[in-house]
Amino acid sequence: MEFIKVAKTEELSSGGEPIVVEIKRRWVAIYNIDGEYHAIEDVCTHDGGPLAEGPRDGCVVACPRHGARFDVTTGEALSGPAGTIDVPTYAVKVEDGYIVVSQERQK
Repeated sequence: MEFIKVAKTEELSSGGEPIVVEIKRRWVAIYNIDGEYHAIEDVCTHDGGPLAEGPRDGCVVACPRHGARFDVTTGEALSGPAGTIDVPTYAVKVEDGYIVVSQERQK
């Protein structure tokens, strides 16, 4: 699995705003949840809304358009109108002070 360097760890504070990067023509949102990094595709599975622009409570982000909720750590759809269609996730790790994200979806 190939990884791409996306940011320095200090650029993404715990509980702060996510960063959004382009990986293979897909927008991916990277979150720091209590010191652990997670990456999900930045697209609501209901209507394509930008999830990173939505409000977040802990590890749950809500789509700013219609309120569909997703678990940032797993990509799981938690409430409609997204139904049961999860958001794709990406593997994330830290190397030499940098956040690196896989170039391929995990699911």
